[in-house]
Amino acid sequence: MAHDRSPLAQPFPALPAINGATPRIARAGYKDWGRCDLTIVELSEGTAVAGVFTRNVCCSSEVELGRLNVAQGRARALVVNAGNANAFTGYRGREAVEAIMDQVAGHLGCDRAEVFVSSTGVIGVPLPKDKARAGIEAALLAEPCSWEDAANTIGTTDTFAKGATATAMVGGVKVTLSAIIKGSGMIAPDMATMLGYVFTDAAVDPAFLQACLSDTNTRTFSCITVDSDTSTSDTVLAFATGAAGNAPLVSADSPGADAFAAALHDVCRQLAHLVVRDGEGAQKFIAVTVSGAVSDESARRVGLAIANSPLVKTAIAGEDANWGRVVMAVGKAGEPADRDRLSIGFGGTWAAREGQPLPDYDEAPVAAHLKGQEITIEVDLGLGEGRAAVWTCDLTHGYIAINADYRS
Repeated sequence: MAHDRSPLAQPFPALPAINGATPRIARAGYKDWGRCDLTIVELSEGTAVAGVFTRNVCCSSEVELGRLNVAQGRARALVVNAGNANAFTGYRGREAVEAIMDQVAGHLGCDRAEVFVSSTGVIGVPLPKDKARAGIEAALLAEPCSWEDAANTIGTTDTFAKGATATAMVGGVKVTLSAIIKGSGMIAPDMATMLGYVFTDAAVDPAFLQACLSDTNTRTFSCITVDSDTSTSDTVLAFATGAAGNAPLVSADSPGADAFAAALHDVCRQLAHLVVRDGEGAQKFIAVTVSGAVSDESARRVGLAIANSPLVKTAIAGEDANWGRVVMAVGKAGEPADRDRLSIGFGGTWAAREGQPLPDYDEAPVAAHLKGQEITIEVDLGLGEGRAAVWTCDLTHGYIAINADYRS
């Protein structure tokens, strides 16, 4: 069943081509839909790779093999299957992934550990090897496509294609990052529930690329939630082809390393926000900012307790300025908090300060703020210097409708 485009959707940006990364798409027919559902991105020799993966212990074979392969630091291809998660499928699922890796590696003349595979869709159905093989054969013969075509192809319940780009100056050389992502439901920060891919022409040592991606993941993908459910297939991979010709970035002390890390963070933050904007049934984008915590990590956990609360999310959906629900969520977070120091606001208007409702609190500006699509919730714990931002969406009847008929 197709779903209406999210009211929070953003137009797909003009993503520059990345020298050394060539996307192609094909129709494998994993589901009965009239669209392409297999993406392959061929990468030039020497491409560095880094990755972060789900912590779900019932993860797919794609995730298990990806974790193993990313350690060797090099990649020649990415394959993404849409419509079948190939998770909870035992040895048959693993055989399907290994067959894909062998097929692509044979075509490119590389080690199969340099072929990365992701799959997304329904859990518990083995990926059909015959369809995968035919789809890969078709993709390898296809003309190169745009990043927008690739972004549409990796989607499942997504209502719009998602991409982001940024540039940085590294040692006097301009480097470019282009990235695509899919994600709409089953979104929770454990890494983050999605399939996301960043491509750059920068020359980056694999270990430093991994350090940059892991750091930015903590502050972007691990700070979003739609429904608190962590998928079996979450993967974010970064590929650096080195085609820009900059002196390789090998550590934080390399010239331009700060600029590259900032560009990577910018791209990942854009992608994280886009996933929330396409949250299943979402009508409002919610930013929760927490300050005054004992640490940044404590602030993040408090923020997630608020963002994951069905009571908070439904109050926002109903445009109800019920700040008592935020108090509840702070108190259940399991983090240091003091009722008598807690302050809560919406859209820049404080409703309560230091454990007390403001005597002159006027709900009118808060009510007006909640009628918009961009909502902010501010919390000050009054305990320390820790701070964090977390992003989520409201919880509506649309979420139930989408997930009630997901397999239909």
